[in-house]
Amino acid sequence: MDDEPKPATQLHNSEPLFSFGVIADIQYADLEDGYNFQRSRRRYYRHSLLHLQGAIEEWNRESTSPCCVLQLGDLVDGYNAQHNTSETSLGHVLSTFQMLQAPVHHVWGNHEFYNFSRDYLGNSKLNTKFLQDQIAHHPETTPSDNYYAYHFVPFPKFRFILLDGYDLSVLGVEQSSLKYQQSLKMLKEHNPNTELNSPKGLSKPHFVKFNGGFSQEQLNWLNEVLTFSDKNQEKVVIASHIPVYPEASDTVCLAWNYEDALAVIWSHKCVVCFISGHTHDGGYSEDPCGVHHVNIEGVIETAPDSQAFGTVYVYPEKMILKGRGRVPSRIMNYMKDIAFHP
Repeated sequence: MDDEPKPATQLHNSEPLFSFGVIADIQYADLEDGYNFQRSRRRYYRHSLLHLQGAIEEWNRESTSPCCVLQLGDLVDGYNAQHNTSETSLGHVLSTFQMLQAPVHHVWGNHEFYNFSRDYLGNSKLNTKFLQDQIAHHPETTPSDNYYAYHFVPFPKFRFILLDGYDLSVLGVEQSSLKYQQSLKMLKEHNPNTELNSPKGLSKPHFVKFNGGFSQEQLNWLNEVLTFSDKNQEKVVIASHIPVYPEASDTVCLAWNYEDALAVIWSHKCVVCFISGHTHDGGYSEDPCGVHHVNIEGVIETAPDSQAFGTVYVYPEKMILKGRGRVPSRIMNYMKDIAFHP
């Protein structure tokens, strides 16, 4: 959060190579307005669907259509599970997305797992792994079915990677499973609180139940994909529900093992941007390796008279985020040695 957003008047006026939409934390429920866990922030459960409709209408009106939209997780709110409306609410949101004249890639967040099991999600329309691209003769870049992650090429020499930030988690998995036991052990080693969603008194406050982490298997796969992208002079955008860079987030909303994810990312030159949600407040920072970490402001806490989404325009030497409403516009230059060479 160290860099001030650039005013929209400075935005580029030449034609981009391509563009894509970003939106996060819609958290729809057919409920009256409520508040967050601390009762400090208002949440507009019902109106979030209208915000999504407004975003889709704007994306459809753009002179150059976005090649895709990244939906960064928490599509329906956890309250749906209490009211037995999870499937109904998901249906409303997915039918709204059918208005979009571009493919949508769905990331899974904690609220997906409050409503559904991992097995359910894998067989639902929130599994957009069918949109992945395969790299011929490089089977090591094919993701395992043990986690929900994949990569695709929206434009030559650009690769997008969706990560599973709840690969290690106590949410949405059978309590008898090995991964649940490993995740619970990791969580309790760092969080002795009775309420595991509370960061109170923790030296590492991101070890809370509503966060999760990346398995070593997923990180090894990420490393293989980035190795390929390095060799082929690709630029990479990574999408995850949970942020991994503390300077762009708060001290709580971070992946459990964010340091491990950063170690992989920083060992490669190809990554230019890491886009996430989860914080609701948004955030931004460029790390020492030139990766732009962008946390998109949450729709759920966006008042009816505002908005919260953006379009990213991709150029040979930079990306420009044109934010709407609460999402600020930003110019994100690539480091000099990874400028675009067609």
